[in-house]
Amino acid sequence: MTLLAHAAEDPADSRTYLLNNSTAQRYHRALTESVSRVSAKIAGTTRPFTGISVDGLTPTVDAVDLDAPLHDAAAALDELEEVYLRDAVYFHHPRYLAHLNCPVVIPALVGEAVLSAVNSSLDTWDQSAGGTLIERRLIDWTAGRIGLGASADGIFTSGGSQSNLQAMLLARDEACRRELTREGTPSDVLPRLRILTSECSHFSIRKAATLLGMGAEAVITVPADEHKRMSADALADELARCRRDGLIPMAVVATAGTTDFGSIDPLPETAELCARYGAWMHVDAAYGCGLLVSRRRHLLDGIERADSVTVDYHKSFFQPVSSSAFLVRDRTTLRHVTYHADYLNPRRMAEQRIPNQVDKSIQTTRRFDALKLWLTLRIMGARAVGELFDEVIDRAADAWKLLHDDPRFDVVVEPSLSTLVFRYVPAGDADPELADRVNLHAREALFASGDAIVAGTKVDGRHYLKFTLLNPETTLEDIATVLDLIAEHAGTFLAAQPRPALSAH
Repeated sequence: MTLLAHAAEDPADSRTYLLNNSTAQRYHRALTESVSRVSAKIAGTTRPFTGISVDGLTPTVDAVDLDAPLHDAAAALDELEEVYLRDAVYFHHPRYLAHLNCPVVIPALVGEAVLSAVNSSLDTWDQSAGGTLIERRLIDWTAGRIGLGASADGIFTSGGSQSNLQAMLLARDEACRRELTREGTPSDVLPRLRILTSECSHFSIRKAATLLGMGAEAVITVPADEHKRMSADALADELARCRRDGLIPMAVVATAGTTDFGSIDPLPETAELCARYGAWMHVDAAYGCGLLVSRRRHLLDGIERADSVTVDYHKSFFQPVSSSAFLVRDRTTLRHVTYHADYLNPRRMAEQRIPNQVDKSIQTTRRFDALKLWLTLRIMGARAVGELFDEVIDRAADAWKLLHDDPRFDVVVEPSLSTLVFRYVPAGDADPELADRVNLHAREALFASGDAIVAGTKVDGRHYLKFTLLNPETTLEDIATVLDLIAEHAGTFLAAQPRPALSAH
């Protein structure tokens, strides 16, 4: 019998479902039961995915009558097994090698349980109190690790895309303020604003330009070098061209850990160019922020000169989604997102120095996601987090050697972080279109098997596979096994291809 088998609720009294002093024991039983089930599921997981298809799972979910509640937590958890837990993609499994999803540390899960139950909203002091101060301390701590200086500030966000959007918003408004003090009107300035970023940068930069009314055409793509880093020479050329053409380089976005390659743009050179041309320097370190606590901290040299920085703790700090932050060198620039509402954060509160976090956020209601990082630092410490990230970077370096020496595969670039882009090369066949089809099939067949999950991308218009290593439990043997599975699926596909007809003699 489960812990909740006796705890069916009285459907006549909806108040029994509220968490308060009279239902605290019921909450304890429900949470204990759910944690027990999830821990048993994780302990028994032997592969990252079941391989179920969209058509296979959709009828199960669609069959649930959402207007007929079960009035029993145990029964609902039984149902959840069928619609979610059984077929979830489990990032903790060592052969999950696809996207920037990390296994999570237990102290952060403790924080998740606490913050969900207390349910603080981090927009105003009178809703969060200690939560406000904890978030502010963590922003100061992160800014200190980056080296942004005493005037730095920031805010927790939902993720890198939101952080990058806020960065571009501030950069735009700062550029407009600067230009309008010289001459012209907003209608003269806005069409001339440009964002410069690497061809390997995150798509959210172009999306931000569109959301801000500038259009994707406001983003100038800067070529990358052979290491997939933004070329400093090409950036200098583009900035000079902007000046010649009467355009305004409002921002340069450097990436510290590109999604596809883990490449780190030349930060010191970018900082010099931004200073020369008066451009806002934003560093998207959503992926590479783990270097802040790593023995490889030097790879981020130059980030301290940025005007703003994106960090995603839910990538290389092993935090549950979501846990991200946006930081600025000069806290006064956050005024561009400050609005006062009499019912929430009236102006007098700022005059009284009451800390309302909504004053610097593009969100209003916000979860207390900072608590997860706080408990991680207080229980296991920053050094331990850095050691985990260093492990996956070490593993990626070993995997690169494995791929480099394997004639079945072509690997694009030696990794700076923990991402490897490669593709299976059919023996004796130089047809790139066939190689595209082989690699697409191998990835799809591997996913359908559930034995492992890898990602895919394009390089120079061709289909490639991608390992993103964020699990310290992933061994070189795991990687070698997945490579063999890819080759096996590729071989099966090739064997099924029609052979060219022999010419008659």
